[in-house]
Amino acid sequence: MKAVVFLGDRQLEFMEFPDPAPGPGEAVIEIKASGMCGSDLKMYRAKGGAAALGLGGPGGPVIAGHEPCGVVAAVGEGVPEALAKTGDRVMDHHYDGCGVCKHCRQGWSQMCLEGTTVFGATGHGAHASYMKVPAHTLVKLPDELSYKTGAAISCGTGTAYGALKRLALAGDETIAIFGQGPVGLSATQLAKAMGARVIALDIGEERRDLAHAFGADEVVDPRSNDVVQAIRDLTDGEGAQKSLDCSSSPEARRDAVRCVRSWGTACFVGEGGDVTIDVSTDMLRRQVTVVGSWTFSKNGQAECARFVAERGIDVDALFTHEFALDQADEAYKLFDTQTTGKGVFLM
Repeated sequence: MKAVVFLGDRQLEFMEFPDPAPGPGEAVIEIKASGMCGSDLKMYRAKGGAAALGLGGPGGPVIAGHEPCGVVAAVGEGVPEALAKTGDRVMDHHYDGCGVCKHCRQGWSQMCLEGTTVFGATGHGAHASYMKVPAHTLVKLPDELSYKTGAAISCGTGTAYGALKRLALAGDETIAIFGQGPVGLSATQLAKAMGARVIALDIGEERRDLAHAFGADEVVDPRSNDVVQAIRDLTDGEGAQKSLDCSSSPEARRDAVRCVRSWGTACFVGEGGDVTIDVSTDMLRRQVTVVGSWTFSKNGQAECARFVAERGIDVDALFTHEFALDQADEAYKLFDTQTTGKGVFLM
């Protein structure tokens, strides 16, 4: 089968790999949808390629893509039917760990004490016709949801859900969401479904328009406003109860802390970068809590899928662009502009 490999320096290549066959405890997914995620861009852009980031598999090039969704095509020995059987519609929790440490037992295999395989980075991912995974990483896709929605939940939308749960967002609260890329737009959708009032912020007009279409109550352009004052003006001078930074921008992270009211909580979910705050003024003397949120647990992924299905959330609307796999070069050049909604490869 042909599959996409990131070479770095904004280059990718279609390479030939053997069709995978499952070993004991494994399953093969026939990929139906493979999402494009902002964190893919780190490997796509990296000078010197994935190896410069300390990524790649021990056996050579690694297939890209960590938002898998499809149908179980084959299972290996020792896999109980309750876990996976041929024909099951599934997502994949795109991490694997030792399976026995305290984090793995709670579904947080990305925090495994013995080390983690990240599919699409250090293990083969989903930008291909088939993907082989440990069967215990599979998560059932509710019948009500499309394969595209399942791909989104497998990282971007699931990450937004995990962050909102980390914030313990309540329906009577206002949340300011910085960055309206795929994760931020998902957070806007989900926060509205949770009953919250949403203030969405992004420097891009197209993404602000998407946020408004996805239900944001207020939309703010950070380049044209004193962001903290704008949010206070929209909240009777107090600030939002909660904030979420999905942008990784140092300025947005700082404003996410400063825009919450006394006793408020700010959450960072965007990867990389840094932030500088005045600890006394911005945190201590206002009793502000700052938390981080890293993706989601396997159980959280299943919970997110059920929430989306039960609330009828149109996650498919996140996808502004659909591609065949052989259009990957064109797709990533467009996605690299970071002006669009989400992209997906449909097999």
